[in-house]
Amino acid sequence: MGVLPVPAEVRAILLDIEGTTTPIAFVQETLFPYIKDNVKEYLRAHWEEEECQRDVGLLRKQAQEDSSLDGAVPIPLESGSGEEELERVIQAVVDNVHWQMSLDRKTTALKQLQGHMWRAAYATGHVKGEIFEDVVPAIRKWREAGMKVYIYSSGSVEAQKLLFGYSTEGDILELFDGHFDTKIGPKVESESYRRIAASIGCATNNILFLTDVPRGSSQ
Repeated sequence: MGVLPVPAEVRAILLDIEGTTTPIAFVQETLFPYIKDNVKEYLRAHWEEEECQRDVGLLRKQAQEDSSLDGAVPIPLESGSGEEELERVIQAVVDNVHWQMSLDRKTTALKQLQGHMWRAAYATGHVKGEIFEDVVPAIRKWREAGMKVYIYSSGSVEAQKLLFGYSTEGDILELFDGHFDTKIGPKVESESYRRIAASIGCATNNILFLTDVPRGSSQ
């Protein structure tokens, strides 16, 4: 990323993650494959837990909304009729997750399950968040200059905090003043940036958004 010169009027830096603080390859070749390879095992291990059932409920609701889409995978309700039925329901959830991921969808239901799976993976050391080596020095310099630094990414706030809390540079969460995800709005809509500006108490022309996606920074 490098420590690039920042215009004098900038009071806050808003950082994207994928391709900006973190290699795109980490997301595409580590995080997403982890979900695909481990979702069935994760569901079997956590099925009876309330959090897992909430995740499955959200996915089921999303599946109902997606029912008219080509290739959509329905998730049946459980009737409690035994192990065989449970396996069928779990397999339906797995197939639904794989289908959504194959389309690169960003639904809240999918992101919530992914976030919980990544939390377990980071906590057990199976995954470490990869950070470009020039990111931490750049952020420290901006903070020393009196600027605040925030994250704005399509990944959930929980997933963001896991990446930076269990990173190759250690726990660097203290370097950030706040986190935003698409709950505040899509990155391609100017209204999202106005909401962020209002949230942090800063005028939009005093915020610099750094991303590798030009369409997301042209607001």
